Amino acid sequence: MKSLLCLTLTAFCLNVSTFCLAQTPSGAPPFRVAVAGLVHGHVEGFLQQALHRSDIQLVGIAEPDRQLTVRYQNRFGLDGSILFADLGAMLRKTHPQAVLVYTNTFEHRRVVEICARYKIPVMMEKPLAVSATDAHAIERAARNAKIPVLVNYVTTWYASNHAAYSLAHKKTIGDIRKIVAANGHRGPKEIGVPPEFLAWLTDPKLDGGGALYDFGCYGADLATWLMNDQRPLTVTAVTQHIKPEVYPHVDDEATIILTYPKAQAIIQASWNWPYDRTDLQVFGQTGYVKTAGQNDVRMRLPGGNEQQIPASAIPAPENDPLSYLRAVVLSGKKTTGPSSLETNIIVAEILDAARRSAAIGRTIRLTSRSPTAIGHR
Repeated sequence: MKSLLCLTLTAFCLNVSTFCLAQTPSGAPPFRVAVAGLVHGHVEGFLQQALHRSDIQLVGIAEPDRQLTVRYQNRFGLDGSILFADLGAMLRKTHPQAVLVYTNTFEHRRVVEICARYKIPVMMEKPLAVSATDAHAIERAARNAKIPVLVNYVTTWYASNHAAYSLAHKKTIGDIRKIVAANGHRGPKEIGVPPEFLAWLTDPKLDGGGALYDFGCYGADLATWLMNDQRPLTVTAVTQHIKPEVYPHVDDEATIILTYPKAQAIIQASWNWPYDRTDLQVFGQTGYVKTAGQNDVRMRLPGGNEQQIPASAIPAPENDPLSYLRAVVLSGKKTTGPSSLETNIIVAEILDAARRSAAIGRTIRLTSRSPTAIGHR
């Protein structure tokens, strides 16, 4: 952004993250990172960019699937000396300053617990965990090892989302009353994700669910950020299998409703949209703001018409996941907002409660870390 050339590599067609080309601060050595896992499609975006960044040095990759490792080695010209089958062996040999996690979601807890033994910070692809239990275990491991753990969402780096947050928190549209977040695409099989990615995205143990976890996490993350890390009072969810012949084991359609003392959030997660969606709408007492792509917002205030305005560029290092991680690890930057562990513990609790709500057909009360079912819908 600004003078940096920013390349968006998937906008959901391959589900890879956005990274910006950056230069190493004057006189500073590159940030040494390692990769855990190659089964998450976002790793393609990381490798396409990180291998050409002077501020990043890839020192190791741990992936037990030899065939998959060879495929990536051939595609990106990776040095065989940085390739390992075992995560612990890779950490002991390469001593990275941080680990980027591209495993299935179920493996996130195991990876963090191993990295915690070596006091190595972690950034994983969304969501944090497949359950609230795993999320709390990750939190304990991070706290005991005193390491930062971050969660990377492509939407975290959208200038439009930051503009919506700023307008809401400056009370430009009054107090928040309703949040509507819609995320997803036509479906992972329909858009042609790699087979190793599709295999675990459609496995309820490894992914946590289908569209509910894959895209419900975005809305839960944004809503929690906008609501200043409040836990919602209740979580109510409905899931469907609209394409059971394609996704027999996981949902492909999900709607989650969160209630707060004076606000509500509606999260629409789908593998059935006719086009890619990353929409956020925030309605206040006196106006609203809606994101329009990554860089613009539409706003309406009292007495006026809707107007579309460009969002201000996000200042570095907040505009790029690797620059942000570097600042956290090397400069002690405090982690806040959509990437923070604090926010994502709540996201994990919301998703866990939503899965349970959909299964039993009841609203879940989420006033503590022990959610309870209440009433009947």
